[in-house]
Amino acid sequence: MRALALHWQILIALALAAGAGLFTDTQTKLLGVSLLGSYELIGTLFINALKMLIVPLVVAAMVTSIGSIGSARGFGRLSLRTLLLYLTTTAAAVCVGVLLINLISPGLSDGQPVGAQLGLDARAAQIAQSVKGGAGEGLTKILLGVVPENIIEAARAADMLALIFFSLVFGYFMNQLEGVPDATLKAFWEGVFDVMMRMTMWVMRFAPLGVFGLVAEVVAETGLGGIRPLLVFAATVLAALAFHMFITLPALLCFVGRINPWRYFKAVSPALLTAFSTASSNGTLPVNIACLENNVGVSKKISNFVLPLGATLNMDGTALYECVGALFLIQAYGVDLTFGTQVLVAVMALLTAVGVAGVPAASLVAIAVIITSVGLPAESIGVLFVTDRLLDMCRTSVNVMGDGAVTTLVARWEGETQFKV
Repeated sequence: MRALALHWQILIALALAAGAGLFTDTQTKLLGVSLLGSYELIGTLFINALKMLIVPLVVAAMVTSIGSIGSARGFGRLSLRTLLLYLTTTAAAVCVGVLLINLISPGLSDGQPVGAQLGLDARAAQIAQSVKGGAGEGLTKILLGVVPENIIEAARAADMLALIFFSLVFGYFMNQLEGVPDATLKAFWEGVFDVMMRMTMWVMRFAPLGVFGLVAEVVAETGLGGIRPLLVFAATVLAALAFHMFITLPALLCFVGRINPWRYFKAVSPALLTAFSTASSNGTLPVNIACLENNVGVSKKISNFVLPLGATLNMDGTALYECVGALFLIQAYGVDLTFGTQVLVAVMALLTAVGVAGVPAASLVAIAVIITSVGLPAESIGVLFVTDRLLDMCRTSVNVMGDGAVTTLVARWEGETQFKV
């Protein structure tokens, strides 16, 4: 008998959690055991498992990503154009997310933080004050934190900005090696990344249990009052994703590449539908390559280099979601979204999106990285599970659309096309 797909398991867990939470209060016990405490235990174990993966997963992903770029030294100009375009589209997506967060303020209701409605940490006021203090030091603290004094201490403290910087530098100089040392190091880091990916997928098998514990605890403490802020948050994310997918990227195709956006959407629609249904950028890669080669007319030389690189490095929708999700939680805790805080979150979203695996729900690990870097507890991401599946499907479609758009533009500039759009 075929196993039920993970997203259906999570949706069932959400429904059961809502029912269990509604019939549970702080005094309810079963066989002498507090049900609320049991929910908290299950949720905490799941969050701890995700936190366990963060440092090795992100470091290995960043090093292997830089290694994959270095392995294509012969592409020279092609590599530079590809990376610049990927950076541009991802930065544009993050800017859209920041703009809508400031316009809509989903973390506020009638001017007040929604943290209490979401059942966030009881120490919300204390946490908010500490985050405000950290943000007040501004960009100087951010820049000083990039370069670690001690990389082991940075790993112990999960100082992700410092670890990302170290990983990028390490990956760059790893590519300067030749022969056996180069091959050995790349094989090692690729092996570490593969192992961490397997561990991540293993942990995600327990996501339904984790979601049940996290959501049941929130509903038991706050009732269904937390649904409205989450719906506003989801609407904010969807609006930002739609803007990037249907305005920003088509504008690039039209005005920079002289390509008809409508005909382009029709040409790549199988890839977009596959991305939406699977919520996996990696799983959609073969379909995206086929669409660009057969329907758009991109050459194999371009598609076979630019698209796999994009599936690893270019995550427009993921970066946007990470940014909006982190800023929503910060706002929900009652922290003012100062310029310094928003810049820190935007930069972290840009960097961590590179290290996010192209598999369902991987963005939640990256959001945990971002919010802990500004002083919020990683457990806060539990509230985002409620709307994550739909948003995951949508942001994956944006990721795939961004990969295809960049590939098409690079092919246009390189003259490697027989365009059909």
